[in-house]
Amino acid sequence: MPHESHQLFLTDAGFETWLLFNKGFDMPCFAAYPLARNAEGRAAIEEYFAPIFDLARKNNTGFVLDTNTWRANPDWGRELGHDLDHLTCVNDEAVQSAMTLRREFGQGLNVLVNGVVGPRGDGYDPKTIMSVNDAESYHAFQIGVFAKSGVDMITALTITNVPEAVGIANAAAAAAVPCVISFTLETNGRLPTGEMLCDAIAQVDAQARREPAYFMINCAHPDHFMKVIPKGADWIERIAGVRANASRMSHAELDCCETLDDGDPVELGEQYRDLRRLLPNLKVFGGCCGTDHRHLSQICKSLAA
Repeated sequence: MPHESHQLFLTDAGFETWLLFNKGFDMPCFAAYPLARNAEGRAAIEEYFAPIFDLARKNNTGFVLDTNTWRANPDWGRELGHDLDHLTCVNDEAVQSAMTLRREFGQGLNVLVNGVVGPRGDGYDPKTIMSVNDAESYHAFQIGVFAKSGVDMITALTITNVPEAVGIANAAAAAAVPCVISFTLETNGRLPTGEMLCDAIAQVDAQARREPAYFMINCAHPDHFMKVIPKGADWIERIAGVRANASRMSHAELDCCETLDDGDPVELGEQYRDLRRLLPNLKVFGGCCGTDHRHLSQICKSLAA
């Protein structure tokens, strides 16, 4: 895994925004997983991921290969009319599809199949916060499917609050699957609940039965959080990954945006180079809202330089 290696790792970029804005798919609840059950959707998934394998090979990086399961949990599934039996199949099939992509495109690469866990609620707005025990019980369903399906790791993306992060870490520990927690940050560099990133990381490490392998930052532009990363602080060593937005918009602005703000790929790549200077253990690089293959290419170019 990245925290055990000297190698850099790519992830993908803004998969859902690419499907919605670039490919024109109808995506109720912003869910990608239903698309994998039709030929057009499967072709788009392959079209999206194949060039990232090429980027990883060209730049001699590993690849953390995500499953398309960010919305494939019980509450969001219910919104889409899917019961637990259906979601069990969906999550297992997503892992098997990722393994197929690894076989077909990942020869000679260090490719980790990563089961993606999304938040129970909105990845921008924590309207209801579960207890740690409730969060563990809720997320144990999806994480259990991932464990049986043979994932290499799981990553909880766009997590907005500490109790849910601790619950996910505990569910992963119970399933004996390595776990990564990735926090959503606002324009002030804090979690949507108002907590400072340093405090959130410290609380998860202290409360979880087993510490996450590492932490990540997602769904924020580098300008939003670089200012809260102090040089030399011990806690920044726990951050090993960044998946930044292309846009400087706030989450409220992005929610209302009817066109894609894809920012400046060259500038974003240069900012990742600055982030690597700030974060000594930064190994995992990818994108979030509005990013695509152009941004990943510029990130690789800047890091190589």
